[in-house]
Amino acid sequence: MARLSVELHRYFFEEERSEGVILADIILLAGERIFGFLFVFLALPSALPLPAPGYSTPFGIVIFILAVQLVAGAQRPWMPNRVMNYPIALSKVQGILKAGIPWLEKIELLSRPRLTYMCTTLGGRVVIGSAIALMAISMMIPIPGTNTLPAMGIFVTGFGLLDDDGAITLAGLVLCVMGFILSSSILMALWFGGSSLLDIIQNWLAQ
Repeated sequence: MARLSVELHRYFFEEERSEGVILADIILLAGERIFGFLFVFLALPSALPLPAPGYSTPFGIVIFILAVQLVAGAQRPWMPNRVMNYPIALSKVQGILKAGIPWLEKIELLSRPRLTYMCTTLGGRVVIGSAIALMAISMMIPIPGTNTLPAMGIFVTGFGLLDDDGAITLAGLVLCVMGFILSSSILMALWFGGSSLLDIIQNWLAQ
C-alpha cells in the first residue's frame, strides 16, 4: 500500500475532485486499513498545532462511533448515511491537508510493522478503541484545552493502527493518557473553582 501522505496528496491535489467531498469517497482510499485511516483523517484538523475550529465536536462524535465499533470487534465500520454523505468543502480539506501532510510524512519516516499484536489482536484493539473513545469524548467538550492533545493522541494511535506499528500505537496511548489527565484537570478546575487535578492530588497526598 502507498504511504497515506502520498495517497492523500494524489486524491485531493492531483486528481480532479468535486467541490464537495464526502466521507464515503474518502473511505475508498483506505482499503483494509480503514479504521486507522479514519482515525488519522478525522483527528488531523484538531491535532494540528493551530487547530481548525469547528471540527472537534462533529468529528469527535464520528470518531467515538468508530471507536465503539473497534472495541466490539468490527472489521469494517458502519456509519449512518447522513454522515457518510455529508459534504465537506474541498477547499477546507485541502487547507487542512497542506498543514497536516508534512506531519504525516515525519511519522511515516519512523513507521513500520512491529509489535503488531498491539494492532491486530482483539485485546489490543479493545484497548486502542477504549482509549480513542475517551479522547473522542474529550474532543466533543466545547472548552479550550480539551481538544488538541486528545486529538493528537487519536492521530498517533490511529497512525500506529494504520501501519500495524505497535510502537507508535503505544506512543499514541501515552498521549491519550496525557490528554485524559489534562482534560480531567481542566474540568475539575472548573468544577471546584480553580483547583486543578494536580492541586487536588497534592492536597490529598499532604493529608
